[in-house]
Amino acid sequence: MAQHLEGDWLELATVGGSIIRVLKTAHPRARRLRLTVTPQGARVTYPLGTHPAQVSAFLRSHADWLEQKLDELNLIVKPLPPLRVGYPCSFPLRGELAELDWVEGAYPKIEPHATGLTLVIPRPHTRALPIARGLLASHLETLIRRDVSRWLAGYVPQLGLAPTSLRIRPMKSLWGSLDTRDRINLDLALALAPPSALRYVLAHELCHLKVRNHSPRFWAQVENLFPDWREQRDWLRQHGAILKAELDRLVDDVAD
Repeated sequence: MAQHLEGDWLELATVGGSIIRVLKTAHPRARRLRLTVTPQGARVTYPLGTHPAQVSAFLRSHADWLEQKLDELNLIVKPLPPLRVGYPCSFPLRGELAELDWVEGAYPKIEPHATGLTLVIPRPHTRALPIARGLLASHLETLIRRDVSRWLAGYVPQLGLAPTSLRIRPMKSLWGSLDTRDRINLDLALALAPPSALRYVLAHELCHLKVRNHSPRFWAQVENLFPDWREQRDWLRQHGAILKAELDRLVDDVAD
């Protein structure tokens, strides 16, 4: 079972190819490592100053129990079938199940329709898969930018602050970030989530323009800007791993 620590998450790849994501939290009053599993996902809590290797070793020793509990709650991401040229498949799009199909055409493009997307790919098909992945990535980014531009029109006057730019790309473990130059980064996988989840992440990062930490003052700002933040945060914790896995399947190897 391979592991790596990044951000606030620990990702574990099981022998069977499944992915387990564990939220890791340092607690000032914690006296020992503690692992819990709820419908919102798995969490490991540890005392301040605990070395990451100790956290990894602790999870290794409880791997079988963790996998069993998550499997009972249907929270383990099963290996997804690869994207194959000419083979239709289903995938989440804006929180709904969508169909992806393929047709031949004079030039590559995406045609949205009521039930999903059609990839138009010309012959020869020697580079069809990279072209298809690029089209999908561009389409997903367009969806996010369309929503974000509409919401920013309301949020910026309310906050009295605005980001300097917006970057959308696949992110390994985070959903969004705000850098020191006030540039917002959003995970491309948010195009697969319900729009309300994307809106929560945008509001979260916008609030960091005023408060650069996760203090009570920050969460009060989020509450004021987006009152339903708790529900959307919990939704992402529960469904986030499958969204990121789906994005990997659709746009893997697309240049950042």
